[in-house]
Amino acid sequence: MALRLNTFPSHTLIPCCSSSSSSSSSSSSSRSRNFRSPKIFMASTPYSVSRETEKMKKTQFPPRESHIQVTHSMPPEHLEIFKSLEEWADDNILVHLKPVEKCWQAQDFLPAPESEGFYEQVKELRERAKEIPDDYFVVLVGDMVTEEALPTYQTMLNTLDGVRDETGASLTSWARWTRAWTAEENRHGDLLNKYLYLSGRVDMKQIEKTIQYLIGSGMDPKTENNPYLGFIYTSFQERATFISHGNTARQAKEHGDMKLAQICGTIASDEKRHETAYTKIVEKLFEIDPDGTVLALADMMKKKITMPAHLMYDGQDYNLFENFSAVAQRLEVYTAKDYADILEFLVGRWKIEELTGLSGEGRRAQDFVCGLPPRIRRLEERAQGRAKKSSSVPFSWLFGREIIV
Repeated sequence: MALRLNTFPSHTLIPCCSSSSSSSSSSSSSRSRNFRSPKIFMASTPYSVSRETEKMKKTQFPPRESHIQVTHSMPPEHLEIFKSLEEWADDNILVHLKPVEKCWQAQDFLPAPESEGFYEQVKELRERAKEIPDDYFVVLVGDMVTEEALPTYQTMLNTLDGVRDETGASLTSWARWTRAWTAEENRHGDLLNKYLYLSGRVDMKQIEKTIQYLIGSGMDPKTENNPYLGFIYTSFQERATFISHGNTARQAKEHGDMKLAQICGTIASDEKRHETAYTKIVEKLFEIDPDGTVLALADMMKKKITMPAHLMYDGQDYNLFENFSAVAQRLEVYTAKDYADILEFLVGRWKIEELTGLSGEGRRAQDFVCGLPPRIRRLEERAQGRAKKSSSVPFSWLFGREIIV
């Protein structure tokens, strides 16, 4: 999924954070009916605490997760649901993968190193890149860094009970999907990385450090080893990535770089295909277990969708992710409006408003989810009204040049 940058821009308000009492009570009440007693772990101390921040700055520790981590919240009896869906996944999910021989590869879009015209092709690429503004490159680098943290995302999928790859080469349909999905996604970071290297516009060593820090930090999207939560999360993220890469494609075209537009558009097309697969899984869960699935959806939205690159760090800027996200919001590559639009799309895609036969708890979750998109938009409008004046910050990715955030 190329689990994309800021699924909800960091400066934007969102209702019901996971640390709030309202979220905790709702989450715990839903688990009382649908989840077994979960294991809970405290993650590392939050780097946002000022004293700890200063300490970390001195020792150059990257940021870590700072919330209470919950594991194995799905009741054991639900494992049978995913086992029973093996054949269905074979017929309905694996079809959204492409054979390797029919897939595009990064080299299809880049200068051919074996050709006599290689240097001339690189020169042409660099000339086109000169016309693209620095703030666009901030977003493109952030997208690439997020794509390159793919090992973390495969690890996340393999934490999900009932669908993980138990051996590393399991023949279950779920395991085959995860490995092949990862293989397809791997091309995205490869292509953007090589393009940026050849462009000459960015500091590749700083970018490489950012990638290493991000993979080392990992992420906890609060999916609790629960495939209900996990597939809702991936459905949301794949659509977010589709939107983001689509917008970078459009803007590359506006800046006159048709090859870069083709690159970003091709990646967006992959994300759309993967989105179709993940949303289809959740659609099937709504068919089999509408009550449990709508409760899971409400739970994820109350906790909010954790951004996959929110622990982004370059060894210098502890606010790197927030600054990157602010640039993406300003350029309208990915915005709070997109977040609300994605939720509204999924509510329609899964026909949430039409669900019947729900428990009282399920109906409350249904009402909450259906009413959330307009609520998010209202909160964002208020946040924009209170927004501070823009300022400039240096980005190490661009050799320390300052960018408006």
